[in-house]
Amino acid sequence: MSHFFAHPALQDCRRLFLRNYEAWINIGVHDFEKRGEQRVVINVDLFIPLEASTPRQDELHEVVDYDFIRRTIGERVGKSHVHLQETLCDDILALMLTHPKVRAARVSTEKPDVYPDCDAVGVEVFGIKPASAP
Repeated sequence: MSHFFAHPALQDCRRLFLRNYEAWINIGVHDFEKRGEQRVVINVDLFIPLEASTPRQDELHEVVDYDFIRRTIGERVGKSHVHLQETLCDDILALMLTHPKVRAARVSTEKPDVYPDCDAVGVEVFGIKPASAP
């Protein structure tokens, strides 16, 4: 993931991440997928400026809480059926970028149980706030 730090807007950031968050959700375009939940693995990287994420008093309010990532994903996947992983990724990315301290985010989703001859199928998206955004 260090290649993201090559972007000039991220060189003063730290990366906060959530790895391999498993959720069972209603996702898919095929009829059989609409009858039940599927396992989806979600990964998130948040890029936060050091000035907004370096604690001075070792207090949680000084940083972005990991619970924000988990809670936000949980709320999104708890909503109605989604057809495409691309839609889910885009939705989660947009939600991550709503946090005022987050400058950029990377989100990936994987469906590990789709095909027996591969580990997973998935999608990844990256977004960065415009320079004028807080």
